[in-house]
Amino acid sequence: MFKDIVSTFNSWTAPKKSRYPAKNRLKLVIAHDRAGVNPEMIDKMRQEIIEVVSRYLDIDVDEMEFSIQSNDRITSLSANLPIRKIKRNPSNT
Repeated sequence: MFKDIVSTFNSWTAPKKSRYPAKNRLKLVIAHDRAGVNPEMIDKMRQEIIEVVSRYLDIDVDEMEFSIQSNDRITSLSANLPIRKIKRNPSNT
């Protein structure tokens, strides 16, 4: 567990090289495979989450992180959506 915490902090300060996004994409694909969720469904969920959150917040979609993690007992969905600003009058679409 401590190793995971340290690697999280290191990933925040590590330079953004092409291998890091590639490694994260590979982890995401493996987690999807283990969870038994097809990529089309994940993409649709991601788009719907962005659509709903965007009604209330201005988010930075380019910096967004969306992942499914799986271990022996549990599968979790994580969405990290950087907020630019809170919308004062949310849209009703």
